[in-house]
Amino acid sequence: MKAILFVMLAALTAAYLAVWVRSVWRAGGRGPSGEGARPGPGNLLIGFVTNFFDTLGIGSFATTTSLFRVLGAVPDELIPGTLNVGHTVPSVTQAFIYIAIVAVAMPTLGAMIAAAVAGAWLGAGVVSRWSRARVQRGMGSALLAAAGLMLMTQLGLVPLGGEAVGLSGIRLAVAVGVNFVLGALMTLGIGLYAPCMILVSLLGMDPKVAFPIMMGSCAFLMPVGSVRFIREGRYALSAAVGLALGGLPAVLLAAYVVRSLPLGAVRWLVIVVVVYTAVALLRAAQRERRRAGPSAATAPGP
Repeated sequence: MKAILFVMLAALTAAYLAVWVRSVWRAGGRGPSGEGARPGPGNLLIGFVTNFFDTLGIGSFATTTSLFRVLGAVPDELIPGTLNVGHTVPSVTQAFIYIAIVAVAMPTLGAMIAAAVAGAWLGAGVVSRWSRARVQRGMGSALLAAAGLMLMTQLGLVPLGGEAVGLSGIRLAVAVGVNFVLGALMTLGIGLYAPCMILVSLLGMDPKVAFPIMMGSCAFLMPVGSVRFIREGRYALSAAVGLALGGLPAVLLAAYVVRSLPLGAVRWLVIVVVVYTAVALLRAAQRERRRAGPSAATAPGP
């Protein structure tokens, strides 16, 4: 079963890369906004740092969003697509590693992955057509929710989980339904890791099982969602390439060399930064709406 899953993941990733390369080739080596494919040192560093901690279980979407906004590296409306396109290759690498080394019931893993992929496909089709202000509101709200989940975990308000490596019956149905929603939210820029880890613990599974589930879900859903963002031209090319190239060595370093770190202080810092970014996005969306107000009011009627 694992071999079949790995073959499917490799084929899906190859198809995603083919779509991405063909899109850039047809555009003369440039992205949707006319920028080149060569990433700057800042984007490579962001890719390395965020994927290093992502491999250790912190998550990369919230931290990358915060760094993009602080540095002004990517326009707000392009952040969801850039996150999905750029973090795909590192996430696939994580999935290969953790599915191989962590025991998990394959029916449970397969069902949750399929649900996340379906959610991502539907979600990307919606988010890729949103306006700048709507993306800002959506990301701001999603990041506040993510910070709340991180805080619950940090304060020990989530059960520690059990010893199960698989689910059946109503618990499996709940897991599949929730992972569908989490897959859709991934396309908005909210990471799947924290809520998936909480879900696994609440359902009585071994917390270690969360790693192949959440990383496998992301590895399969991100190529699917990313293709829609690529076709809609809703991502920043150089930043996405920086995330991919900087992230790959970081994943290997974290998984095979470092393996674990005392991450308590890092999680507190991430929570603070994510809340700050969420508030900034919501305020920016409010300013966008105020600027659009006079134009909408003076626009000619039908």
